[in-house]
Amino acid sequence: MSQPTFPQIDPPLTREGSLNEIISSIAAEELSLSHILNAEGEKLQYVLGTLPGLTEAAALDEVMKVNESVQSTLSGIVEQQMLLSSKLAAALSAPIAPGPTGPAGPTGPQGPAQGVTGPTGPTGPDGAPGVTGPTGPTGPDGAPGVTGPTGPTGPDGAPGVTGPTGPTGPDGASGAAGLTGPTGPDGAAGVTGPTGPTGPDGAPGVTGPAGLTGASGATGPTGPQGVPGAPGPNPTSTAAFAANTQGSTILAALGGTAIPLPNAQVLSADITANAGSTVFTVATAGTYQISYHVNTTLSLLMGTRLVINGVNNTASTIAPVVSTSHFQNQIKVTLPANSTITLQIYPPVVAGTAILVGGGAGASLTIIRLS
Repeated sequence: MSQPTFPQIDPPLTREGSLNEIISSIAAEELSLSHILNAEGEKLQYVLGTLPGLTEAAALDEVMKVNESVQSTLSGIVEQQMLLSSKLAAALSAPIAPGPTGPAGPTGPQGPAQGVTGPTGPTGPDGAPGVTGPTGPTGPDGAPGVTGPTGPTGPDGAPGVTGPTGPTGPDGASGAAGLTGPTGPDGAAGVTGPTGPTGPDGAPGVTGPAGLTGASGATGPTGPQGVPGAPGPNPTSTAAFAANTQGSTILAALGGTAIPLPNAQVLSADITANAGSTVFTVATAGTYQISYHVNTTLSLLMGTRLVINGVNNTASTIAPVVSTSHFQNQIKVTLPANSTITLQIYPPVVAGTAILVGGGAGASLTIIRLS
């Protein structure tokens, strides 16, 4: 049986070159997956009638079949994405091969012909004790001892059992009851006397005359108008809003991935965004109300949170125990000057892909200074 042959690669690949080729192939696969995702999205747009070319509306069963096809494709893409993530992690963590061994160093000088005599060792332990000799014969029995005195008399025995009680004799006959005497007749009721006549009402008293109303006092002069106070602070002059309406695909890494918010931005002068629209810097210190929304096309077992000054904010974290496609939260927090705020999505166990809703608020962030 012939042996397998491999094509000659000129110049030969080094270990570092091989790792670069593997990373390049992963990037090419990622690009292919993005084209597939775009094609699946256009498939849905076509069947829903948002792309030109459909002469008549698709039936419900046709829409459901296309939806099942898209879900099956997305499931395969997510699995392939997890494999690519593992392959990329393995390639990035591969150890670099050690360099070639250097030349041998010169031989050291030869030592003296005879070394110095070492000190005398310690004295060894004592030997084990000798064997014990046999036991001698048993001596004769001694003479019997003197008989002891007689012990005291024991206590008297318990008294005997009492005999049974004799039967009770019969009761004597009861005497006859005496006769009850007759009840006497009720006495006759007395005659009720007639009710006397009601007396006449008394005449009402005469109402006295009303007193005269006193004259009103003169109105005093109007005092001068006070000086207008200085206008109070306007905390809401520091505010920001930003959103993602373009349906971005986000690879959620284990440590968390920032969500870009490049659309519909309304930022006050003291709030700025970086080039990627993922980090928002607040120049003014104060108490702020921060809220966010994240909407994905599929239910995912992922979490969302705010990262403030590089630290994950626990109060803003949403970590659901079942898959969901809608995340929202709102917190109040005191920020020092030049604080940074980032909206982040993260997987609890393995890396995954999240697709934001397009054509609307797939994700949004609102920042308002309260005081």
